[in-house]
Parts: sequence; structure tokens; C-alpha cells
Amino acid sequence: MSRPSITKSHQKIQELSWEPTFVSPVEKYATDYTFEKAPKKDPLKQVLRSYFPMEEEKDNRVFGAMDGAIRGNMFRQVQERWMEWQKLFLSIIPFPEISAARAMPLAINAVPNPEVHNGLAIQMIDEVRHSTIQMNLKRLYMNHYIDPAGFDISEKGFSNCYAGTIGRQFGEGFITGDAITAANVYLTIVAETAFTNVLFVAMPSEAAANGDYLLPTVFHSVQSDESRHISNGYSIILMALADERNRELLERDLRYAWWNNHCVVDAAIGTFIEYGTKDRRKDRDSYAEMWRRWIYDDYYRSYLVPLEKYGLSVPHDVVEESWNRIVNKGYVHEVAQFFATGWPVNFWRIDAMDDTDFEWFEHKYPGWYDKYGPWWERYGELSRKNGHGPITFEDADYQYPHRCWTCMVPCLIRQDTVVDEVDGQVRTYCSQTCHWTDKVAFRPEYHGRPTPSMGKLAGKREWETLHHGHDLAEIIQDLGYVRDDGKTLVPQPHLDLDPKKMWTLDDVRGNTLLSPNVLLNAMSPEEREKHVAHYKAGGPAGRPAPDAGV
Repeated sequence: MSRPSITKSHQKIQELSWEPTFVSPVEKYATDYTFEKAPKKDPLKQVLRSYFPMEEEKDNRVFGAMDGAIRGNMFRQVQERWMEWQKLFLSIIPFPEISAARAMPLAINAVPNPEVHNGLAIQMIDEVRHSTIQMNLKRLYMNHYIDPAGFDISEKGFSNCYAGTIGRQFGEGFITGDAITAANVYLTIVAETAFTNVLFVAMPSEAAANGDYLLPTVFHSVQSDESRHISNGYSIILMALADERNRELLERDLRYAWWNNHCVVDAAIGTFIEYGTKDRRKDRDSYAEMWRRWIYDDYYRSYLVPLEKYGLSVPHDVVEESWNRIVNKGYVHEVAQFFATGWPVNFWRIDAMDDTDFEWFEHKYPGWYDKYGPWWERYGELSRKNGHGPITFEDADYQYPHRCWTCMVPCLIRQDTVVDEVDGQVRTYCSQTCHWTDKVAFRPEYHGRPTPSMGKLAGKREWETLHHGHDLAEIIQDLGYVRDDGKTLVPQPHLDLDPKKMWTLDDVRGNTLLSPNVLLNAMSPEEREKHVAHYKAGGPAGRPAPDAGV
């Protein structure tokens, strides 16, 4: 019997869609975009009849690999440093996946195209599947890795640790604000089309080099679905470009979406790949080299720039500045240093870089050791408890950074910090673009036109402010980062599991956490101006400016 045509089946599906005439439609998920002139085509026809058998085969391969990893004693060979950083990574990544699933109703509601609706419904199933197999991977790690502490509380840790909250704002961006801004431009056009290259290709490569072949199996299974998601995004952006009224909104959203993806994804994935690995082969690509090939060349030059033929102005300046921050301003290295600085309020173990690491970094990033080497040596010294406090509270030639209100990654490239009073609060931003995002883009009016669907950035966005003035031991207890004995910390500044060498609540008690933003808002305008000038004169590697005590 001949197989029915997928094209005909796809056309038949569209007949199931209708617009009700007996009730006025309610705009549940608002958008400021218009699609009155939009062509209604889906370039990648998708039907469930072909989708489900394909996904079943992929799931069988994933779960078969998991069984093989256990039987093959993978956990006796995998690098501990790598596995520790997976406690953070696998706490974050299921949330953006499930947020992406939740974003599909936003796009379906906003886009009047039954053809694309079918593809978006399948994408929603994809995203639920991705989140499920990633959670299952984390469960398997927890059950078989030598130190499960951290994996067992990773979802709680993701929501309250001082690094995980950055990932939370990233994932929430898929489902907040204008429906097209969130679910199409930010999620599909930029996050999935560009930054999944380093997320689902570079990360698996590094995992395999560290003896972890489960993560590559799972994440390559995820990445193989992204072509359909890219098709959905491209269909919708072409529909939007058919109406000139959307052009200004698209240009705004591309600028915001690119920059926030860069700030968060490059911070996290760059740190995992550069500082979570023990593979220091000189011929291995650095994160900067991976980024140049898979994001700059494969996405920016091949996908984004050609959109200019439709009259769209592509944000070249923020793309180039992203590259500049990675290769010249040490963005990834500054983030890794910040993560290690706050090791007591994370939920994984962070070990110091050693001579082998120093040699590799110096080879890939000439001048790295002079900037960052002394701090990592100091971190190694202070990782051994000997009556001193954590490095955050000791003399390490490091000024604790301000948080960026927008992306929530701290203002680590200090000369680029922007300070402004917005909505009655003095806020700090890591860059001009993050300042623009908060003060200009996420507002009810943009360049004189009403944009009520955008909303604005709000909420408790600075982790340190939540714990200002509290004792460190009390904070750790409140966060739930204590092991089963009731005193030993889940986080450690080394990988040694000898109970005598592991830090406890008593070792960190007596240190008070202060929020830079609370202190900044308490200053007089003159004191604030002086403080900000001193802060911006600091760095690299968090070094305070010579005029200490300001």
C-alpha cells in the first residue's frame, strides 16, 4: 500500500483550524506586532505521524546509552571537576527547556497562521521531551556519581543560589513581555538558532573529552530537534517582515535578544568549557575559537546578516562587542572568577586552577596568567581551611562586584559599568546595552509608539540584596546547602572528600554578607559618584583601583 503524502496530510490538518464567530477572541498573550499582510507558509511541513516514530527511536538510543554508561563504569573514569560543574548546568538547562514549551502558546496565540501553529505544537512536545531527558540525566548522575550532594537539591539550588538565578532570568525571558519578542525573537531566532551551537555542540564535545559520554548522547538528541525550531522562528520573522510597522520592533528585539543571550549563555557555557575541564590539549579549541566559528560565522554572518536584504538593520555593534568582550576583555574568565569567589553560596565544589591549567590558558589567551593567575593561586591557598574565612572575606585583591539589574550577571568588565536612577532606584548595569534594555526597550512606549505588551523588568533581581546584613552560616542554612550531618557544607573550594578537610558551618560563621547595591543606594550623590569612578577604574580580575578605601 502506498504511503500517504505528508504534504497532503499537512494540508488536511489546516482544515481543522477555525476562527470562532460566536464569540469575540480574547488576546490572552499580547503583542505589539501586526500580521495583517503576512504570508502564511510553513517551509518545513511537520506531521505527528512521522514525528513520533523518529522521537521514539531517539529516546531508545538515549536510554540505551544511559544503561551502557552504568554497565561500562563511566563514573569511575569521568573527571570530578567536570561533574561538579554539571550540578549547576543540569540545574539550569531544564528550566529554559520547559519555559520554551510554555512559550509556544504565546506564539500560537500571536501568529495567525494554522500552518505554523502545527509546527509550534510539535515544538512544544520537543521542549517537554528535552526537559524530561535532561532531568533524567541529572537523576542518573545523582545515583551513580561519587558525590551526589548538589544533584539532589539542584532544582532548589537553581532557584536560590547566586549563580542559578542568572539562568532563571534567562529562561523567564521566553515567557515574559511581548509574545513575539519573547517566544520568537529572543527564544527561537537568537537562543535556539545561534546559542544552541555552543550549548548543545561545544558542551558535548567537552564532556566526551572529560570521560562523560552520556551528556553528548542526550544533548545531541536535543540538538537534532533544533532544525524544526529554527524553521518555526524563520517562518514567523518572515511574516513579521512583510509589514513595515514591525521593522522597528524587530530591530529593538534583535538587539535585546542578542545581548542578553550573550551575557548569560557565554557566561555559563564559557565557564563550563574553559574552567570545568581537565582536557588541556593545546590543539583543543578554546571557547573563543568555538564562539567565532559556531556563532559569529555560522549564525551572524550566515543567518543574521542576510536579513538585511529585507530592509532590517542588524545590530552589528553588539555582535562585535560580544566578540570583543570574549577575546579582549576576558568576559568568561571574569565570570569564572566570580563563581569561584562565591563558592560558599553555591551547591557544587569548585577546585582551583593548577599549573597545567595556567599553561593552557596562557597558550590560548596570551597574558592570562598576569591577570588571573595570582588570584587563582590565592584561591588554592585559601581553599585549605586553616582558621581563615572563605576567599570572599579575605584579602585576595578582589573587589566584590555590583550586579547588573538587567542580565543579572555582575558588572565584571568594570570600565563598562553604567549607573543610573531608574524607577526611583539607583541601578547598576554591566553595559550600555543592558542599561538601554531596562530604560528604553522594556517600556510601554518605544520611540514614540505605544508598546504596552513589553512590560518592564521588575522584581527582586539582585541576589545579594536578599541576604544583605546576614551571617554567611545563616545564609547557607537558609539556602539548604548543608549535608546530611547537619554541619558540612555542600559547596567546597576543592574536590577532597576527606571529612577533616571539608568546610563546615562553623568555618564560615562570623562573616557578614553586604549588598553592593544596598550600600550604593545609601550613599549621598557625591559619595556615589566617587565610588562609581573608583569601581570603574578597577580590574581586570576584580582588582580594586589603587586608591583603596574609597
